Amino acid sequence: MASPESESLTGMTSGEAREFHRIFMKSTILFTGWAFAAHVLVHLWRPWLFNDGSTQTSSLMDGLNTAASVVSALV
Repeated sequence: MASPESESLTGMTSGEAREFHRIFMKSTILFTGWAFAAHVLVHLWRPWLFNDGSTQTSSLMDGLNTAASVVSALV
């Protein structure tokens, strides 16, 4: 009869699975925090939500038009 430690589908012991889960959760929380901070900083730089038009912002089409004119000048 197999021991309860070896009945895992992943082949990890219970201790190894707990350690993996702990590292995975810390990594996920760190990544989420980093992404949230990056989005806040970008929103402070160029707001895309609740923009009342009082600030000067450029649209995606403005950027594409600029890029197209640079590419056409090079060709």
